[in-house]
Amino acid sequence: MQTNSAPHPAHTSLVAVGDSFTEGMSDLLPDGSYRGWADLLAARMAARTPGFRYANLAVRGKLIGQIVDEQVPVAAAMGADVITLVGGLNDTLRPKCDMGRVRGLLTEAVERLAPSCRQLVLMRSPGRQGPVLERFRPRMEELFACVDELAERHGALVVDLYGAPSLADPRLWDVDRLHLTAEGHRRVAEAVWQMLGHEAEDPQWRTPMAATMPPGWVTRRVTDVRFARQYLLPWIGRRLTGRSSGDGRPAKRPELLPYEGPAA
Repeated sequence: MQTNSAPHPAHTSLVAVGDSFTEGMSDLLPDGSYRGWADLLAARMAARTPGFRYANLAVRGKLIGQIVDEQVPVAAAMGADVITLVGGLNDTLRPKCDMGRVRGLLTEAVERLAPSCRQLVLMRSPGRQGPVLERFRPRMEELFACVDELAERHGALVVDLYGAPSLADPRLWDVDRLHLTAEGHRRVAEAVWQMLGHEAEDPQWRTPMAATMPPGWVTRRVTDVRFARQYLLPWIGRRLTGRSSGDGRPAKRPELLPYEGPAA
């Protein structure tokens, strides 16, 4: 795993590759679109570099095979200074997951992207606390071990969100328990910003929020029922029928164009 201490790097373009995490769910804007860490990161970079260009090819629900087929060739052809790649986590959450295949596809993606940009950025994705995660934790950690190995081999940076205490806090996760809140995305943008060598704007992004009184038993049970009805059961239904929340959706920002920043 590498770190980068070069001061004030001059990056002129960014391409983000991945799934719902990179698309920006659940950092919801008033117009119904999603912002997310990649938009926030691009806005910071654009504020310091005139003519900065940004593309976000991410689509929610995508598996690593779909990312390799649909996004990686496009990203590699753009010739960006920085490419971020986060993928494979959706695969680990499937009941039947061939981790050997996931590792192979992730390797293919890195081998294609690393030579096509000045700096490839990989991530160990964040994971909230809770019983559901425990079931899939071994697969996730196998995926992250592969990320570390590939980064070492190809000179990529690794942003360790999985090891950040702040991002394990359920309060930084949306009610669907799968996607970060706006504050969670802000902290991820800060983490990537610092890894790219920029001066910290929030040195405490890894620090957990102050403790608050936990909700009572009744509130927790009502929340659990709502989660199961609105999110868990539809998610299971899509898995059983082979559907995805991203079916038919275009890339968030498919062209590498000048970027002024996300909506407020």
